[in-house]
Amino acid sequence: MKQVLFEKEDVIKMISAGKRLILAGDEKNLLDLPAGQWIGGTIPFFMGENGGIYTTEKIFVTEIPDYVKNATIKVYNENNVSQVYNEAPHHGFSIIIIPAWSATHQTFALNAPDFPGFANRPLIGWIAGTAIENGQKPKIFDGTRSLPLENGAVVMHVDLPANKTAEIDIINIFEQGKGDTITFPENGFSVTTACINGQPQNFAEYLHEKSIDTRLLLITDLYGAKINISFKNIDFEKKQVNFYAPVFAGYRYKIASPVEDYFGSFLNLVPQDSGERAFFACNCILNFLYAGLEGRKFGNFTGPITFGEIAYQLLNQTLVYLTIEDV
Repeated sequence: MKQVLFEKEDVIKMISAGKRLILAGDEKNLLDLPAGQWIGGTIPFFMGENGGIYTTEKIFVTEIPDYVKNATIKVYNENNVSQVYNEAPHHGFSIIIIPAWSATHQTFALNAPDFPGFANRPLIGWIAGTAIENGQKPKIFDGTRSLPLENGAVVMHVDLPANKTAEIDIINIFEQGKGDTITFPENGFSVTTACINGQPQNFAEYLHEKSIDTRLLLITDLYGAKINISFKNIDFEKKQVNFYAPVFAGYRYKIASPVEDYFGSFLNLVPQDSGERAFFACNCILNFLYAGLEGRKFGNFTGPITFGEIAYQLLNQTLVYLTIEDV
């Protein structure tokens, strides 16, 4: 297993040596880094070499391989992030980081499936976050200027040589349950009303009456893929349900089937040697919590533990990874 968590001083040396890097770490560490060919985002949770870990002292490093001749960094915002697919390399991949709850996060989450060129080229990444107790806003970093941003999306577009190809995979343990069919009247990260088997009802009251375990999630089919929508919280005063990703009007959702062995279910779906082959991976903070990942890991995957995973579009409670293979 290669080293992935480094001291700040080591990362400074890599940047100074001209390495092209994808970084994740605590804000105070990323602020101290010099300008260079890197992008980053705040998070203190990681899949490290020895399992899940919380640390504000180390920085997670993904280094672009030396055989890559061209890697371009670009900053988007809510007004132009729709161009991220059109501007991706024709033969390669893109890594994107967006700060949680920013305007760009909202725009990307709600609209990515309608962006020009959606899913035509590999796009993978994550939603930056912070530890709840530190009170700071999540940030992304344009390393070319050592610039922290509370809104936007930093992207590294990576051109691969002709003899290499990139592929994205998603590990998702959840399946739709056999319960009620749930639809929503509009898109959004928050809802009050839902249609339960066609009948309007306050969704917070429904979840309470049915004693729904919100460690499970909503799940639907979107363009042939299982899409998870994780519960953030239920505000009983406002009678409102809040999510970590948006629901979409008209789609048929169900509460996911119960998972008896959360950790074991993920472990059973991890392909042999996939962790060693993965160039980049990230995992959901809810998996870290619900699977008890501190000191444990799914196979040999390493990467940031995130407030949302991006594999073409925003996902929840998945593990996503990108491999670079010989053609």
